[in-house]
Formats: sequence, C-alpha cells, structure tokens
Amino acid sequence: MDQPQPQAFVIGSSQARSLAADSNLTLLQLLPTLVKPAQALARPPISNFHVGAVGLGSSGRVFIGVNLEFPGLPLHHSVHAEQFLITNLAIHSEPALQALAVSAAPCGHCRQFLQEIRNAPDLQILITDEDRIFKSLSTLLPDRFGPFDLLDTARVPLLLEPNHNRLKLPTGNGGDRQNLILEALDAANRSHAPYSKCPSGVALVDDEGRVYKGSYKESAAYNPSLGPVQAAVIAYVAGGGGGYERIVGGVLVEMEGAQVKQEATARMILHLISPQCEFLVVHCSKQFVN
Repeated sequence: MDQPQPQAFVIGSSQARSLAADSNLTLLQLLPTLVKPAQALARPPISNFHVGAVGLGSSGRVFIGVNLEFPGLPLHHSVHAEQFLITNLAIHSEPALQALAVSAAPCGHCRQFLQEIRNAPDLQILITDEDRIFKSLSTLLPDRFGPFDLLDTARVPLLLEPNHNRLKLPTGNGGDRQNLILEALDAANRSHAPYSKCPSGVALVDDEGRVYKGSYKESAAYNPSLGPVQAAVIAYVAGGGGGYERIVGGVLVEMEGAQVKQEATARMILHLISPQCEFLVVHCSKQFVN
C-alpha cells in the first residue's frame, strides 16, 4: 500500500519561495498570511474554535497544523494545532522547526510539548491575534522544564531527530494484515519515548487502501504527550482523508509488558470515530545490540 502524498498541509520549498516573492515577503513574513487559510482546515466540532499553526522547516518547506476535536471523547484526547504541526513535520522527516505563526497564543500544554525539539528556546513564534512580532519560545516559557533536565541529550535523539527503537515482531504470519502490521512497526520504531521507554505506533487504512502512520510522542512533563492513534489520525487528516468513518482498519504495535500501554485508549478512540474499524494489537519485543 502506498503512502498518500499530502498537499494542502505541506508547501514545498520552491512553492513557498514563489508565494513569498509574489507578495514581496520573506519566508518568515509569509507564515502569518497563511494562518487564516489554515484555520479553515481545523476540525473542532465541540468548541467551534478554529486554530491554525503554520511552521517553517529547516528545508524551507512550510507545514500546516490545526486542532482536532472528537465528540464523545474526553477533551484531553483532542489534538492541538501545535501538536498537529510537529507531527506533520515528523511525517515528512523534517529535521527542525525554525519558526511558526499561530492564530492564538499557544497554551501551556503546547509550550511544554514544543520543549521536545532541540532548538526549543530559540524557536520563533508569532501570535497573529496579538501582534506581528516573532518572539522566542524562551520568552513565552522562561522557566522551562524539558528533556535537557532528564536526558543525556548529547546521546539521546530528541523529537524530529532520526531514531530507531529496535523493536521486532514475533514470528508468524500476519496474513492479509501483514503490510499494515509492518507500517505500524515502522511507526513504533520511530516513536519518541525516551522517558517511559515504551515506544508504540499505529497504522490506519482507509476504504481506498491508503495507509496513514502515527508514532507516539512523549513530553518530559508526561501529560502533553501525544498518543500514536492521535498521531495516525493527524496523518489521515494531513493526507487528505475525509470523514473518520472511512477508516476501516487499524493496527497498534507496542511492547509486550510495557508500563505505558496504548491499547485501551486506541480502541476507545477508534471505536467512537469509526465504529466499523477493524482493530488489531500486535505485541513486540526489543532487540538488544552490543
């Protein structure tokens, strides 16, 4: 199954430069002009409060993030626009976020989530409903707590950096779900779980056979962590997916005996947003190398 090629949520570097030049703007100045169009892509059926975030990656590509809400689910399962944005970068292997413009001031939850990227203190943020001045994240969160307090960051990859968790599947044939299982394994191996050491990943398939992967992303403060099923739903939305009911299958790969288990939450979310989705959980082990 081929991965979809998202368009609306990613603007290539050459197109971004062209858009900026056409308006006599720099790339940084272009970001806030894209926030309102981004807000229109949000899916907030509970609050009806549309949030858009537009970020500039180190490659020159521009990425879109929006908020997602799910009726029937507790509010803490919602996806914030900044979380969507970071996940969108990760989906496209973008190694760093340089700046972002957002329609409303990032909440404390998101300011904390952004601490997981290496250049977090210097990340430039413009809040379009307040002013036109970029401010560093360290200004918005001066007394920060993050991976630098808990990890040997010279050795441990941070969010958006290449990572492989060395998970392996049990022996046996996954049958007609083998491809989806392997996609979920790939997502689990790419997940950012340095605190619990419980990586996990989800792969979803829609009624056209397109696959969308999501990797678990932990926060040093724990609560702002983003589950793998939400990350996969972000990939679905960013990949042009329509209503959630078109998600017909899903696989979660996580470690056998993990202290942090995603299965119950993933089942609950998928049952509510797409009741007909056939869901499978595969437990794996970790390969230890010298």
